[in-house]
Amino acid sequence: MPATVVWFYNDLRVGDNEALLAACRRGAVIGLYTWTPSELGDRAPGAARRWWLHHALTSLAASLEPLGIPLVLRQAERAEVAVEDVLRETEADAVYWNKRYDPAVSERDRRIAASLRRRGIWVAEYDGWLLHDPASFRTEHGDAYRVFTPFWRRFTRHTPPPPRPRPTGYFRPRWHPNSDDLAAWRLLPHVPWDREFYPTWEPTEQGAERAIEQFVRLKLPAYARKRDFPACEGTSRLSPYLATGQISPRQIWYRVSTAGTEKQFAEPFLRQLAWREFAYHVLESHPNLHEQPLRAEFRHFPWKDIAMSDLRRWQRGHTGIPIIDAGMRQLWRTGWMHNRARMIVASWLTKNLQGDWRIGEQWFWDTLVDADPANNAFGWQWVAGCGADAAPYWRVFQPLRQAKRFDPNGDYVRRWVPELAQLPDQFVHEPWLAPPEVLQRAGVKLDTTYPAPMLDPVESRRAALAAFAAFRRSNGQ
Repeated sequence: MPATVVWFYNDLRVGDNEALLAACRRGAVIGLYTWTPSELGDRAPGAARRWWLHHALTSLAASLEPLGIPLVLRQAERAEVAVEDVLRETEADAVYWNKRYDPAVSERDRRIAASLRRRGIWVAEYDGWLLHDPASFRTEHGDAYRVFTPFWRRFTRHTPPPPRPRPTGYFRPRWHPNSDDLAAWRLLPHVPWDREFYPTWEPTEQGAERAIEQFVRLKLPAYARKRDFPACEGTSRLSPYLATGQISPRQIWYRVSTAGTEKQFAEPFLRQLAWREFAYHVLESHPNLHEQPLRAEFRHFPWKDIAMSDLRRWQRGHTGIPIIDAGMRQLWRTGWMHNRARMIVASWLTKNLQGDWRIGEQWFWDTLVDADPANNAFGWQWVAGCGADAAPYWRVFQPLRQAKRFDPNGDYVRRWVPELAQLPDQFVHEPWLAPPEVLQRAGVKLDTTYPAPMLDPVESRRAALAAFAAFRRSNGQ
């Protein structure tokens, strides 16, 4: 019976996994995951993603076991070496995988595929990471889309294929190669900063299934109304499962599309799924998205050097602006941040502080459990004003206005900045305006129990607008 190696990467699931299903239909299967951080360089998974990856691999191995499929873990300097070793040890004659769009691995995959084919190994790539392949989803002029609205119009005219069934049967290979001990990879932190991750997340394929069911049953009808309010449980929280491939976009699209809710309830969420897709289509044509701005003129923008002390205040949620501190503390403690808060904290760094967006992108890359090579860089460029379909330079997310609109009662701030919890609604977003007696009753002492603002939100916004306007004039715009 021929044996097939299924090479996993960001598709750590059994359901709707085309490569796995095709391999199981062929015969015996060996699952393989390669850990090659040196090969990935600065695009290796960050600390929060490594935490999730540890648990996702444990979950995947448990899901494959009833099918008789071993999951072989191999750490190597280069993935090609690990793949070839497992082929030799198992006498497998084929390698299947689902296509990867991460620039850090896509070129590597093409090179490995060519090498294996020259040696007579059958190689097959399958779809599953995106709903539509960027190579065949172009404008009428054959270019990659740069504006979301026409992309979305075309997107809605092409129904994606349905999810594939889970494999059934028993697919134990003749040879069972040795596997690395997952604990030896040291993906989990030595210092227990991940304590709040455990009650927050269930990083398994079953957790993904429960999350989509809970979202469809309890949240979808109100998604459009509640998704912008960070204190509400109004979003799907599926992003880390998507980032690790424990659920596929096809599974989400069809579950939401067939939920029985009216179109106006489903479409706002499906539009967000298309936005993820749009980011990957941009990444496909601009593989240096995390390093180079899409708008060429921004390669010369005079971003300011931020003092390390100020950067640390932003990173740890001690800016003195409660809505920003709430978002950054939520990120630090849970590995996730509400999308509205992401835009506010990113705008503060790139507009009010006039800091380089790449600093923020790298911090999110290390601290988000849903850090994603397309969406992370794409989102930061969008806020900074230098990306595709980007927010215009004059869009500075005024944090106080955002806070009062989307956290009107201060519930989000009180949850993540508990030292302000006793302040009345009137002052919870602006504690520096509270009278001394109000601060005293609330147990707040500015610059002692809670910092004073590192910058004046209004004045720093004016300075940012002036800097961006001067930059546009210098570029003849």
